[in-house]
Amino acid sequence: MHGEYKVPGGKLVVADLEVVDGAIRDVVLSGDFFLEPDEALGHMSDALEGLPADASLGSLVEAVDHARGDAVMVGFDPPAVAHAVLRALGRSTAWHDHSFELLEAGHQHPAMQMAIDEVVARQVGDGLRSPTLRVWEWASNAVIIGSFQSLSNEVDVDAATRHQATVVRRISGGGAMFVEPGNTITYSLYVPATLVEGLSFADSYAFLDAWVIRALRELGVEATYVPLNDIASPLGKIGGAAQKRLASGVVLHHVTMSYDMDAAAMLDILRIGREKLSDKGHVSAAKRVDPIRSQTGMSRESVVSAMLGHFEASYGLTTVQIDDTTLEQASALAVSKYQDPSWTARVP
Repeated sequence: MHGEYKVPGGKLVVADLEVVDGAIRDVVLSGDFFLEPDEALGHMSDALEGLPADASLGSLVEAVDHARGDAVMVGFDPPAVAHAVLRALGRSTAWHDHSFELLEAGHQHPAMQMAIDEVVARQVGDGLRSPTLRVWEWASNAVIIGSFQSLSNEVDVDAATRHQATVVRRISGGGAMFVEPGNTITYSLYVPATLVEGLSFADSYAFLDAWVIRALRELGVEATYVPLNDIASPLGKIGGAAQKRLASGVVLHHVTMSYDMDAAAMLDILRIGREKLSDKGHVSAAKRVDPIRSQTGMSRESVVSAMLGHFEASYGLTTVQIDDTTLEQASALAVSKYQDPSWTARVP
């Protein structure tokens, strides 16, 4: 059983092993890292011998860390060794272990967007669909609130009506968003939980968005990830991420980034926006928030195309059209759940 783990910004760690009667055996660790003294590598391999094949990441890290003693590890660390072991055991996967599909679903209204997200996540979790990337195209204005947010505390419903923005609640946590067709870039990743196995909840956010950070940098945006869930640049916040993990073993990870946002409308609708931005020194509430448009000089379509090109070059990507079954299931769910006032106001 063979597993490899590339440390972000570091070295490659490889674990070869066998499983005998439910226990890890014949462990051989290797890689292009640096380690002094040499003997520590054998000590770490020996420490993994006999551990249960279902040992937790923490247990593996603890065994390796204790065995290394005072050894100096350069380009890797005990968690990197543990991740390589998990991959050898088949409990953790890498991007290249999967075949990703780009799901084109056309322009959709807010409730349908929420429903498609949930239906596709279920399909991936049930093994009915490959790991998937979807870029949302909006058919109308929307206000999307997090699963646990208070509707009345977050949204001025009358203002939303004035701006012809439909208020919907998503299944993931996080904050509220105001979107207009053509002014935001929203995407969802639907991936097996094995892809983030061993990562903390916080680390999984940065891990799943590392590709878009790289893509934005290629476009000239000095993008960085700011924990827990923000994508930012020196000129301000670009966007935010949210996640929902389903019991079937799938992670729904979605991100909304501002391409050219109407700040005046956002502040009119989002109550929390008024408070959050009250000390940010904005010259005018009418100022448009346009970190991607202003920093790239590119159209939204060109930015999205470049992002998808980077993902395809990194991990592979096959384009598929949304099928009738998915549309029918999503349509039914949009009506029964996401258009239901009791769901939207489940936290009044």
